Amino acid sequence: MSKTGPLRIVYVVDGDASVREGLSRLMDSAGLEPRPCASVEEFLVKVDGNHPACVLLDVPSAWKSEADVRTSLHAVAGRLPVIALSSSDSSTARRRARELGAQHFFRKPVDAAALLDSIEWVALSDGRNAPSP
Repeated sequence: MSKTGPLRIVYVVDGDASVREGLSRLMDSAGLEPRPCASVEEFLVKVDGNHPACVLLDVPSAWKSEADVRTSLHAVAGRLPVIALSSSDSSTARRRARELGAQHFFRKPVDAAALLDSIEWVALSDGRNAPSP
């Protein structure tokens, strides 16, 4: 898999349609390409490992089959940076985010500027994603 160019694609994985829409609009306004997904399963079908990307992932307090989700996401997170979002700032939510390989954790509602800075940071810190000229 060859990855070239700067990070442009941001997968927005959240079960709440209004959150997906709001985050997608934010990504679009920042010149990024949002790829909204209603579930981890949808994300795993849509993900394209051939282009630099990152994942904004809602970390709910419980998943239907958490072990399967964790295993699948670990396979993807090894290739794509993950930024976790949660409506809870609990130690459980933070632990789950770490277990999924998240590089950053934000409690919803998230500050737009901080989130965009985080995306820029993971893009620049990930050796596969070159900064824009």
